[in-house]
Amino acid sequence: MVNLLEMPLLLMLLPIVAFLYASVGHGGASGYLALMSAFAFPETFMKPTALVLNILVSGVSFYFYFREKEFKWNLFYPFAVTSIPFSFLGGYLTVSSYYYKIILATVLIFAVMRLIGLLGKEKKEVRELNLYGALIVGAIIGFLSGLIGIGGGIILSPVIILMGWGTMKQTAAVSALFIFGNSISGITGFLSKGGILPESSLPLVGIVFVGGFFGAYYGSKKFNSVVLKNVLATVLAIAIYKLYITA
Repeated sequence: MVNLLEMPLLLMLLPIVAFLYASVGHGGASGYLALMSAFAFPETFMKPTALVLNILVSGVSFYFYFREKEFKWNLFYPFAVTSIPFSFLGGYLTVSSYYYKIILATVLIFAVMRLIGLLGKEKKEVRELNLYGALIVGAIIGFLSGLIGIGGGIILSPVIILMGWGTMKQTAAVSALFIFGNSISGITGFLSKGGILPESSLPLVGIVFVGGFFGAYYGSKKFNSVVLKNVLATVLAIAIYKLYITA
């Protein structure tokens, strides 16, 4: 059993991760996974814990962005209609430790690039969504999300922004609900095959909720913190390096 009380640094970093991710409409699973990996948590603990925390934070984030009237249904459903069932399939499957680490490290690269601004510059004019392209993208992101225990927002957001399908605020609102749905589907698939939620992860819920609540609130009010985002990017980069060398 994992004793979280023996990891004070982890308990301090998790709410910061939740704060930063929630501010841009994300649940933070990639950040939680990166930290848990850096502290040598077993994969059996990481995946379900990240999904539960993701549901909590993305739900709070969606509430604040929806309240600001940034959510666009037509930008959401084409991705969700294929993503959610494929997320269930990914959550049902299990990959070896080697492939799990390689896939997770590769996905985390997107998170780092997103945080330091290499992905996702807002277009001046919003383009019409390509329906068939969105359906395919949704299926791919959904499967990968369920497989490794993330919501998929770190991949979806850059796609929407780079394709010019929505503004930054619209993308944050859509990503939040997208992550929420994928995470529920992924954890359902995990539990349906006999997976168990680790009881020792319950103390994380409270501290992550606090970070996610304030991050979503300030993010929906145009809050931004370049310094903290760079710190988080550094943490993720370290985790990527560790995942690759230990795979």
